[in-house]
Amino acid sequence: MKIIVVSDTHRNFAVLDEIVKHNLDADLFIHLGDGENEMRDVQNLHLDKAMVYVGGNCDFGIHKSVQVVTACGYKIFCCHGHAQNVHSGLDRLIADARLNDCKIALYGHTHLYRTEIIDGIFIMNPGSPDSPRNHNRPTYGVIEISSSGEIKMNIIAMDIIK
Repeated sequence: MKIIVVSDTHRNFAVLDEIVKHNLDADLFIHLGDGENEMRDVQNLHLDKAMVYVGGNCDFGIHKSVQVVTACGYKIFCCHGHAQNVHSGLDRLIADARLNDCKIALYGHTHLYRTEIIDGIFIMNPGSPDSPRNHNRPTYGVIEISSSGEIKMNIIAMDIIK
């Protein structure tokens, strides 16, 4: 299974559309907030694709702030991260993931990509394909779960699309 993880597109339809077009083989697209308008528009162009969206601190629509999805038998905790105070550390994120019996925890908000395993939980922040911080290139994430249950997380750097 291939899962594309995006966050913080901040009204950049072109960059989100480009990510989807380059990953049409993906089984699931997860957007972690701050991109409600472009996500809605991209969903309307790709009705055959499974897409999940959680609300971010810059979204004004009515969105769930947390969603738990299941893929290949693993529960995935999806949030923007502002309510988990991720700028100050990942303790709350990890606690929320554990509380929901999740093996994978995804968050955005910081615009800084990150992948790691903490206490057996796979953690990913895909960064931002629109407005990365710390002089990083624009990024998004890919999670692959093999038929044997092996989890791989990768960050994909891309050219700037405005």
